[in-house]
Amino acid sequence: MTADNAILQTRLPLLPWMDPRSSRLPGIQPLTDDSWIARDEAFSGQMARRDALIAAVPERVHALLPEAEPAARELYDMILARLAADPGYQLGAGAITRPDGVRLRPDPEQPLLTLGRLVQEDLCILETGEGSHRLTGAILCFPAGWTLSQKIGRSLLRIHEPVEPYDERLAKGVQRLFDAIRPEQPLWRMNYLTYDDPELHQPRPESQPRPRPRQHRYIRCEKQSLIRLPVSRAVVFSIHTWLVGAGTVTAEEHAALLAAVH
Repeated sequence: MTADNAILQTRLPLLPWMDPRSSRLPGIQPLTDDSWIARDEAFSGQMARRDALIAAVPERVHALLPEAEPAARELYDMILARLAADPGYQLGAGAITRPDGVRLRPDPEQPLLTLGRLVQEDLCILETGEGSHRLTGAILCFPAGWTLSQKIGRSLLRIHEPVEPYDERLAKGVQRLFDAIRPEQPLWRMNYLTYDDPELHQPRPESQPRPRPRQHRYIRCEKQSLIRLPVSRAVVFSIHTWLVGAGTVTAEEHAALLAAVH
């Protein structure tokens, strides 16, 4: 993807590298509103890219293990009920019209693939197994340097290989946090990366090191929310991606970002 057809937001909602609450791992905070599903000015562009990926390479962006089907259906029902209250969506008999005017037929037999075409967020399902939460389902159109096929079925620690700061000590702390999540109190964190390529779909196998950007033209941030489903008790990891040009922050803020990412 080139700068001419890049899908960008106009600004970041916050600068996570500038705030010590979000700049240090794991940087998790209580989510005090209902913003784990949200729309922004990049909705039309991001949804068009999601539509294209789901149509062309569904096997790369979607996975659902049999044990995750109840949680996926619960998430499907939860998000459709939410969209029914959003005036930007029109829910009719057997069809939904998105805020960008695209009309599609929801399929409860393909809950994550349907949700992947309805909301900007990528959605991952994690369930308890053998002492650790495992990734059991996902719609992941906009990965930032990882591949769904290598992570599905894996534990939290295994998912984060080969992330250097994510060692066994940190993994145990994150697992305790996952165990403590309550349906009425979701959590969130926000990461930050720089890129020279504005493509949102950035899968990469574990054996391939992330190329270091030379010009740091784009800033990519993900708001990652953690929600406990009340019935299945699965944890949903929702990921809303922002991508902006480096010129949307001040020179001082950009210099602090480069120091942080290095």
